[in-house]
Amino acid sequence: MSNLILENNDFLRQFEVMVNDTMARIEYAEQERKIFLTKLIVPENISSGEFKDNFIRLVLDHVAEKNLKVVPTSPEIASFLRKNKRYKELLPVGIKL
Repeated sequence: MSNLILENNDFLRQFEVMVNDTMARIEYAEQERKIFLTKLIVPENISSGEFKDNFIRLVLDHVAEKNLKVVPTSPEIASFLRKNKRYKELLPVGIKL
């Protein structure tokens, strides 16, 4: 699963990954050097925990490259950040999970 190709769909404001002709996506809103990750949508046929973690990791690495801060409003993404402390520096000052 590590050969996922991340697409940033600016028009729909979502990160997209195609798996077996099915699309998984993370919706976002961007404002003032922050990106709010609002919704994780993964079709049931690919919704393994490992896939979700890899997809979130891919998005967070992309966000880090862009020097944006992450505000996870999606419960799954907030939970991922709680478990993966190495992404903690992506959180804006004052945001605690």
